Amino acid sequence: MTAVPALPRRAWATARFSHDPFALGVASGSPAHDSVVLWTRLMGPRGPLGGMHPLEGGPVAVGWEVAEDERFTRIVARGQALARPEWGHAVHVEAQGLPPQRWLHYRFVCGDATSPVGRTCTLPEPGANLSRLRVAYASCQRWEHGHFAAWRHLSEEQPDAVVFLGDYIYEYPGATRAVRHVDGQWVLTLEDYRRRYALYRSDPALQAAHACCPWWYTWDDHEVQNDYAGEQPGDSGPPVADFAARRAAAYQAWYEHMPVRAATLARALAGLGEGAGPGGTAPWRVGEPVRVHQRVDIGRLASLVLLDTRQYRDPQACGPAGRLGSSSFDPDACAAWADPARSLLGAAQERWLDETLGRQPGTWTVLGQSTLFGMRDNQPGPGRRLWNDGWDGYPAARRRLTDALQRHAVANPVILGGDVHENWVGHVLADYEQPGAKVLGVEFCGTGISSRSGGNARTAQRLAQNPHFVFAEGERKGYGMCEFTPKRLTTTLRVVEDVQRADSGIQTLARFTVEAGHARIERD
Repeated sequence: MTAVPALPRRAWATARFSHDPFALGVASGSPAHDSVVLWTRLMGPRGPLGGMHPLEGGPVAVGWEVAEDERFTRIVARGQALARPEWGHAVHVEAQGLPPQRWLHYRFVCGDATSPVGRTCTLPEPGANLSRLRVAYASCQRWEHGHFAAWRHLSEEQPDAVVFLGDYIYEYPGATRAVRHVDGQWVLTLEDYRRRYALYRSDPALQAAHACCPWWYTWDDHEVQNDYAGEQPGDSGPPVADFAARRAAAYQAWYEHMPVRAATLARALAGLGEGAGPGGTAPWRVGEPVRVHQRVDIGRLASLVLLDTRQYRDPQACGPAGRLGSSSFDPDACAAWADPARSLLGAAQERWLDETLGRQPGTWTVLGQSTLFGMRDNQPGPGRRLWNDGWDGYPAARRRLTDALQRHAVANPVILGGDVHENWVGHVLADYEQPGAKVLGVEFCGTGISSRSGGNARTAQRLAQNPHFVFAEGERKGYGMCEFTPKRLTTTLRVVEDVQRADSGIQTLARFTVEAGHARIERD
């Protein structure tokens, strides 16, 4: 939502609350050198069992302030926004005219209620030199599988930004051996998705991570349905008569709960149009694409390219007859696997990516996307066994991306991923079908914040089978912390000691360095 003309502070005080309407906390995201998106969502009173309830009634005026200090004595921007019921009483403020490369504080005021204070920062001006950038990457936070202690530790490390790589919520009704419980229903409708997001956003550790710095986002499948592919439904839950309507509801709920710009709701492949989305002149129509892919230049130090691997992909190939979703398969027994027309990103996004890789003001080019990029053969010895839901299921699309990296001589490519609930670290090859292929860049695929995985029984065997990977660990949960400088990248894998405890401590699992100009990972 865009800010409406600023009103006197007394105009914000028309509402009176007997509860905390800011129970989901605050967040910021999509920073630029002169602006940032501020987010909150007004909620109703908690239910008798402590559940989060939506706010009832019509639009509510919400004041917002951005200041240089936590006491808000040096205000740099302020205004008012409307929390509208048709958008779940969520607020998206695109605060403009902010000073570049500056840490700032923000808050919301509604009636007699004041939100927690969030901390955010703007980017350096285009072309500016930057000596250091600390970015955390994370994904896969299933509520039932554990606590979000990793987020608490991440907030204490105070990174410059977080890149979230998908599976912010899970749509399932529950889990065996659940550490925490959801409401026991499949998430199918807009209200279902809103309730699930509200549950996740109620977590104090996640709120702390959102309040500590700005975030960038992409998504994976569980924001809609497990293993969905473009317009094809996935393989979990009760069938729905209109999957397109379910997907549109999921996309709207995702937008409502993420600090992303209103232009996200523009026609995704037609570019970022003006005025699209809430408060604009061309409101989003249900069923239109949502623009997730984007490029962000961070001075001369780094370019962040976020990709959408779900919305435009072709359905998975090589699965058992009639089965939707993912499966393990033998690529030598499936001709469809090598079809050059198949795409994970969609043709239009591939063209956009090729164009954007041709512009490289940054020392580092960081591709943030949802899954493991390098080939991972899961069958020891002769033959291969691949998984069809990730890049391994779309080899021609992967080759087009690596060809683009070479054609544009992309500087220092770094691919970040998630989805697999395990830490995998490796080298990006020009051609995974050719032994000894040229190394183009490096890959860090992260574990989940809490989502379970299969453990380490086969990790050593899989590493030996896939020597372009230099490290893997299949059990511990946490996040990665990347520190970029003009000379090197240092990536630290941080894992909690016990994901079943909200007060869990944290450890460093491993640390790696990559020197600028040398696509080679060294373990510290």
